[in-house]
Amino acid sequence: MAAKHTLSEALKTIRKARGLSQEAFSNVSSRTYLSSLERDLKSPTLNKLAELCEVMEVHPLTLLTLAYAGDDARRVEQLLAKVWQELEAVTPRADAK
Repeated sequence: MAAKHTLSEALKTIRKARGLSQEAFSNVSSRTYLSSLERDLKSPTLNKLAELCEVMEVHPLTLLTLAYAGDDARRVEQLLAKVWQELEAVTPRADAK
């Protein structure tokens, strides 16, 4: 499943939509590192992704959904339905205990 957009584009889109400069991330990342992420030169760890999302006040799944679906609302719904289905398959139900 290839991302329609990339993580780098999604990160930049959300950052700009929130009106944040790259300097706004100085508590969790250098401007140089964030620039490298947005230019798709580096890939963040899951922990770093969570820290960046905290600054932007979005859930990491929001960022990943945008990376995979872009601005295609139908694709977003399909992805979320698939995630829900997969979670149900791997998560024990409360009444099954």
